[in-house]
Amino acid sequence: MVFSLRRWRSDFRKLVQYCLDNSVRGRPVVRQLLPEEDDYFVLKPKHSAFFQTNLEILLKYLGVTELILTGMAGDICVLFSANDAYMRDFGIFVPSDCVASQEVEQNRQVLALMQRVLKANITPSTELKFENTRVSSPLNAPGLTS
Repeated sequence: MVFSLRRWRSDFRKLVQYCLDNSVRGRPVVRQLLPEEDDYFVLKPKHSAFFQTNLEILLKYLGVTELILTGMAGDICVLFSANDAYMRDFGIFVPSDCVASQEVEQNRQVLALMQRVLKANITPSTELKFENTRVSSPLNAPGLTS
């Protein structure tokens, strides 16, 4: 799980507590994504989840070869993270129904770009199947490993 906030702090627990405050608009989302005690987390200070973080080291340590990227800034943060993941030879899944951008057309364009250039699988989440902790798709889109 990667967290980012304009009021970036290096204390993860304080950040989560801040996001759970009644005045925070994203509170309902944070409540659904609350990390478990043994979950790993990465705080990202900029647009890419890889920039100035230990994410790459952690993923390699865990033996991860494929990533599912989602977010509310598809044409910025998700794109930059997907690009950095591609440059590091990770398989990329960006479920088209789990990404949003400021404009619908921008979101459509960035998904098409990630599929074409970064070989991202943009199958909607409702059509992805999880088997043996690996993702498979009925469409056998690029970047897919079964």
